[in-house]
Amino acid sequence: MSSTYIKTTIPSFRLVVEMKVSITSGKGEGPTRLNALDNALLDAGIGNVNLIKVSSIIPTNSRVVKLPSLEQGSMINCVLSHSISDNKGDLISAAIAAALSDNIGCVAENSGVNKDPNIIREEAVSMVEYMMERRGEKIKNLIVEEINHKVSECGAVVAALIYL
Repeated sequence: MSSTYIKTTIPSFRLVVEMKVSITSGKGEGPTRLNALDNALLDAGIGNVNLIKVSSIIPTNSRVVKLPSLEQGSMINCVLSHSISDNKGDLISAAIAAALSDNIGCVAENSGVNKDPNIIREEAVSMVEYMMERRGEKIKNLIVEEINHKVSECGAVVAALIYL
């Protein structure tokens, strides 16, 4: 009995897909903490979708675009920063910093209550700069989205990077 061995070579290729991301923020008040958060998500344009929190890496060949209208009920990956307070007069803040290089991108989120909004922003930027430095990447584009809100009754703020 004889057997034949045929060796074939399949050419390798890399499929390059451009990913789009969007950065958004919103604020809201409501009768409960949950309602305030829901209203902040609605204000940001992401309140009618299911958000899936992911870690903070943006793939190669990604670009930042304006947030499009999202299909209601769809599953959307995101990096989410939020702050909620039911103490009247509190200053709540949320920030997202995204850094892109030629090879990869990173996202850092930060939030706080009654903290200087400039510090919230600076900490987010510092964290994303460190993440890129740790990976040996040079930042070509740095985008920061921040939102602040003085609580009336029960308030929330959100800042998010959405993977489209």
